[in-house]
Amino acid sequence: MSLMFDSLAYAKKLKAAGVPEAQAEIQAETIVEWMEDRLATKLELEHVRADLKRDIKELDAKVESVRADLKRDIESVRAELKRDIKELDAKVESVRADLKRDIELIRADLKRDIQELDAKVESVRSDLKRDIKELEQRMVIKLGSLMFVAVGAMAALVKLL
Repeated sequence: MSLMFDSLAYAKKLKAAGVPEAQAEIQAETIVEWMEDRLATKLELEHVRADLKRDIKELDAKVESVRADLKRDIESVRAELKRDIKELDAKVESVRADLKRDIELIRADLKRDIQELDAKVESVRSDLKRDIKELEQRMVIKLGSLMFVAVGAMAALVKLL
């Protein structure tokens, strides 16, 4: 893992510039060590890239697995909901049928009650007619009696006068 840095050429340039030889060599070695510790080589970057590609493929596989699980779960929930909806529809239809039957029973009871009331009203009406006729007869008799008494009283007054 050597870097493409010519430490010898660097040290020579420093010597040419007037830096003592020992100091120039130490600087060149220090720069090489620093670069080796901190800079990545192409090979290291290729390893990292390969590792990242592998990790991405693994993540893609996990994502697909999760996606497939979610699809299965969604289909399962969808099937359960459809079944629940069918059950609810059946219950609603049952309640609707019960309500229709109850309404028909109530309608029949009301019709019977109305017919009974009509019969009672008719009975009361005929009783009232009969009572009115009886009252008319009594009034005619009483009026006739009053007239007879009045005529008799007038005839007696006429004789007396």
